[in-house]
Amino acid sequence: MTTISASAPGKLVISGEYAVLDGAAAISMAVDRRATVTIAPREGDCHAVTAPGFSDSEGLFSGRSGELSWRAGGEDFALFEKVWNAAGVSSPESLSFVLDTGSFRENGIKIGVGSSAALAVALATAMSAISRADDAELARRAHREFQGGMGSGIDIASSLAGGVIDYRIGDKGSRRVAWPEDLHYAVFWSGVAADTRSRLERLQVQPAAASRAALGDAADQFAAVFRNGSVARILEELDHYKEALGRFDADYQLGIFGAGHASLIDAASAHGTVYKPCGAGGGDVGIALAAATDSLASFTGVAETLGFRHLDMNLDLHGAMLTPEAK
Repeated sequence: MTTISASAPGKLVISGEYAVLDGAAAISMAVDRRATVTIAPREGDCHAVTAPGFSDSEGLFSGRSGELSWRAGGEDFALFEKVWNAAGVSSPESLSFVLDTGSFRENGIKIGVGSSAALAVALATAMSAISRADDAELARRAHREFQGGMGSGIDIASSLAGGVIDYRIGDKGSRRVAWPEDLHYAVFWSGVAADTRSRLERLQVQPAAASRAALGDAADQFAAVFRNGSVARILEELDHYKEALGRFDADYQLGIFGAGHASLIDAASAHGTVYKPCGAGGGDVGIALAAATDSLASFTGVAETLGFRHLDMNLDLHGAMLTPEAK
């Protein structure tokens, strides 16, 4: 077997976080932080998996019958195990798997741009080349099992498609949409990792509030404007969506605007920008949008003064990719 290499991008949710769980539309952009998986032949009587920068362990396992059986070091490779078992890989030779998610960390801390989903998609893409499984269905199934059935699947959809998508939960036909030419953006990191799982668990056990339905309406409205509107209208509707997200956060006490995000929101309007945290919030990353680059530059200076780091992160138009020799 020749060496196989596959990669997939991370994502930023521009709008629709939490609301997407109730069937509302979400706008998500793939970003150029990519997870990479390399599969190569190895000597020995078992397979091996490593994840440099994530784990110091080497996982050794057998799996010629399809079902993975660890011989050593499997504690850090739960997602890998889910993808392997779902793929039903059966290889007559021993294989080495190298998983690289190093670009999803800053100062050794994971930034919240969908590293596990990107890795699941990269793994599914690589393994489909040796198992003939459907890579998209494989990634969705394995990642959902890994998350314990939680989440909307938007991160998997973004990693598969690349670019910008208009996504609804359960809709395999999520649409690619164009990023408006005159809409400028910058991504900022709080330096604090967010815990998405705990927030989703908290949301599940709380009674419904009117702000939850209102958030869904605001998400649908923003998605419609993003698909068809002017930059001015997009910024206006994102501001409305952010306000609806704030009311939702106040009702459900999720801390979406914690870790300094609230201070950036207060500063943004004075600099001609709209700022919001992305995804679960309470840390991780946020995005600022503006109609003019000088407005964005001015706001960036303020954000850095307040302790946020401006990340070199851009829209990635490419989704999951497999090296040509592995096709």
